Amino acid sequence: MDLRLLLIAALSAVLGGSWAEERSICIQANAQSCGECIQVSQMCGWCTDENFLNVGESKSARCDDVESLKKKKCKEIENPRGSIAITKNEGVTIRNKDVNVKLKPEDIIQIQPQKLSLTLRSGEPQTFDLKFKRAEDYPIDLYYLMDLSYSMKDDLENVKNLGTDLMKEMQEITSDFRIGFGSFVEKTVMPYISTTPARLINPCSGNQNCTSPFSYKNVLKLTKKGDEFNRLVSQQQISGNLDSPEGGFDAIMQVAVCEEQIGWRNVTRLLVFSTDAGFHFAGDGKLGGIVLPNDGKCHLENNIYTMSHYYDYPSIAHLVQKLSEHNIQTIFAVTEEFQPVYKELKNLIPKSAVGTLSSNSSNVIKLIIDAYNSLSSEVILENSRLPEGVSLSYKSFCKNGVQGVGENGRKCSNISIGDEVSFKISVESNKCPLDGKPEVITLKAQGFNEEVKIILNFICDCECAKKGVPDSQKCNGGNGIFECGACKCNEGRIGRECECSKDEVRTEDLDANCRKDNGTDICSNNGDCICGTCECKKRENPAEIYSGKYCECDNFNCDRSNNKLCGGHGRCECRKCICEANYTGSACDCSLDTSTCLAKNGQLCNGRGICECGICKCSESKFQGPTCEVCPTCPGVCTEQKDCVQCRAFGEGEKKEKCQAECSYFNLIKVPRREDLPQPTDQSFPLTHCKEKDANDCWFYYTYAITKNSTKEVYVVEKLDCPSGPDIIPIVLGVVAGIVLIGLALLLIWKLLMIIHDRREFAKFEKEKMNAKWDTGENPIYKSAVTTVINPKYEGK
Repeated sequence: MDLRLLLIAALSAVLGGSWAEERSICIQANAQSCGECIQVSQMCGWCTDENFLNVGESKSARCDDVESLKKKKCKEIENPRGSIAITKNEGVTIRNKDVNVKLKPEDIIQIQPQKLSLTLRSGEPQTFDLKFKRAEDYPIDLYYLMDLSYSMKDDLENVKNLGTDLMKEMQEITSDFRIGFGSFVEKTVMPYISTTPARLINPCSGNQNCTSPFSYKNVLKLTKKGDEFNRLVSQQQISGNLDSPEGGFDAIMQVAVCEEQIGWRNVTRLLVFSTDAGFHFAGDGKLGGIVLPNDGKCHLENNIYTMSHYYDYPSIAHLVQKLSEHNIQTIFAVTEEFQPVYKELKNLIPKSAVGTLSSNSSNVIKLIIDAYNSLSSEVILENSRLPEGVSLSYKSFCKNGVQGVGENGRKCSNISIGDEVSFKISVESNKCPLDGKPEVITLKAQGFNEEVKIILNFICDCECAKKGVPDSQKCNGGNGIFECGACKCNEGRIGRECECSKDEVRTEDLDANCRKDNGTDICSNNGDCICGTCECKKRENPAEIYSGKYCECDNFNCDRSNNKLCGGHGRCECRKCICEANYTGSACDCSLDTSTCLAKNGQLCNGRGICECGICKCSESKFQGPTCEVCPTCPGVCTEQKDCVQCRAFGEGEKKEKCQAECSYFNLIKVPRREDLPQPTDQSFPLTHCKEKDANDCWFYYTYAITKNSTKEVYVVEKLDCPSGPDIIPIVLGVVAGIVLIGLALLLIWKLLMIIHDRREFAKFEKEKMNAKWDTGENPIYKSAVTTVINPKYEGK
């Protein structure tokens, strides 16, 4: 099942949909011919049986999903399918550069197959496998495009020996390598350069000797002669301009489109763009009065771009288109300062790389080798412009089991020389072209000249249409073409058999044929009267259908049960339920199966009711449950059988006097011990264990069971389990000992509390004693009895 069908199925599941909803695509399309039907979806088929339609059904009822048509007993169904035919499938080239046999570039194959023819039906994808293998020793053409503005003076010195050095390095990759050289500065108009006569001869200031400014110059056509590269580059001189951005885009455009002048072959094409500045792009030419958009054509005369003053700079999108068309992979060798700008440009140009150029271009060879390895290690598929309604999807199978889908399905990374990767490509059409003619699309890997040619053929009509009979007598005497089991009416005619003109569709005479029993309703208000015949309306749910000569029947207005039409156990025909086997009733809600009424004892409704429509109706209201086994108000089996078991086993109990008359309905078996009673696992019928007490508080144990043949059995332990009397002496001694122990415990507790209280009081006394202070001061009212008097005139002599 393809992705489209899976998506439809998943959507139906999410929405709670059913098979009827899936087929609604075909029915709701209201297709009037086989060709229209097969364009709706790949699920749709057209019934070509001449007598397929029922009374009241329109011609479009012939269009439905195939399974539905088979269920409606259609014998011949038109359901054309798409196909794939591989018309060119040469194997990929296995080549080694050490082998003496040299192949022409056009003889090397890296992609397989090369040509296919697909037959597409709307909604049905066709999937094929595509293989890609990087060939060893694959030829390379490298064109070095250099900025010769004054700021690149020191870089030119290092590039002068680039030819032979790069040739040497590239010999490790390929034995077939060619190199070319071109240079650029800027448009030769103000304000990009100075147009004074002196500056046009030498744009540099001071004593610097510079060449006249130019836009782009093809210095050396692609060649295998590295020394020729060195010689011509050595003769180059620096030029100059006024503004910082350069006219590099003009040069790139000419390098891309002038294939003959540059000498490009159909091999790996590398363009190395070397600069230390930014770039002008579309619109900047207006500063110099240039308003004509770049025409994307070659304008080299004597290897010099002659229209720089006439055409504006190309846009980035225009460059992307031309580089892709000519399979050119671009390497931007720029200084550190402009890395961010060119990295953004790289994101816009497929199959391009950015390398950091040292200030004097001394690392240019390593930069080129690294960039080439990076570009060639990634395979990215691209396709040409697709016809309207056609879509492609990719799935990649790369190294180490890595898979990708969506945009990642187009590419594989880390591919080395000799590695093989594969892709699954699905092509799908959702409409037929207006002219129905075949279309051609191409696939290729970016940066490679090889491509896969795919011819698309569209299934726009059914095979049976070719056998159609024009002006058939079956179509009301020649008013249409009889094809695919139905009439395809001529212009202005309608009806299943083209029996009416559009001008006479609604007349009173014709409407009378659409009224049932001469009533007032036309087609029971469920259809339209077309040419005196009812064509029933279609409902939003395609599973719901009006039918009958007067559209008086339908398959959705029958009785329901549990919110299901006909209880889910029948089909609705003309508003009446046709029930399945084992079901009856107006809504097929009455089951004739009695298995749901069987109780655990194997009896229907436990012998206490009747089974109606698979549900027990209990004869007594006290019995409940699905099988009348539940009785909330009943005493229970054990309590119910207690008196009879007691009187028969032990000759005691309330029924002792009338035991023989009332308690002989079961078989009594005595066992010596409780362990000998039957266990539930030993029986194949329900068993109840009981434990009851008699008037003397003695226990007796028994089991009660009803066997499969409805015999009641009671197993009883023959000895009563009576409790023994208590021993008085230990009880008395225990009570006395308890009283004594409680008394001792209380005395100990009282003694402990007293000790604690005394210690607290003593500690309090000691604390107060230590805090006491004794005052040693004199009495304030005390006066001494001794008075001392000193003679003031006494001098101590």
